[in-house]
Amino acid sequence: MRFLCDEGVERQIPARLRADGHTVWYVAEMQPGISDNQVLSLCRTHEAILITSDKDFGELVYRQGQAHHGVVLLRMTGASTKTKALLVGAFVTKHGERIAGAFSVVEPGRARIRSAT
Repeated sequence: MRFLCDEGVERQIPARLRADGHTVWYVAEMQPGISDNQVLSLCRTHEAILITSDKDFGELVYRQGQAHHGVVLLRMTGASTKTKALLVGAFVTKHGERIAGAFSVVEPGRARIRSAT
């Protein structure tokens, strides 16, 4: 699968996804400081699912109706970086293709996947 990790996502998460064989672009390595609209544009360009901890993407997807290939919102305040990377890797492995085009929320012990349309 293809993912674009937002700048606020810890480096261990894209590293974990890459180790699992996924193609991953990371805003912190590409264009730090770009706007959320530019991040979504990169996702469309690369046909990648966005991984972010920024809940503003819900506004862009649901209220403004911006096109995307899927969004995974991480709500893991207080979890260690290692735990976050493990949870994201396990979530992607378990749900794979279900997250393409969907808006997902991942929390410790729980995940929700729903159509963004």
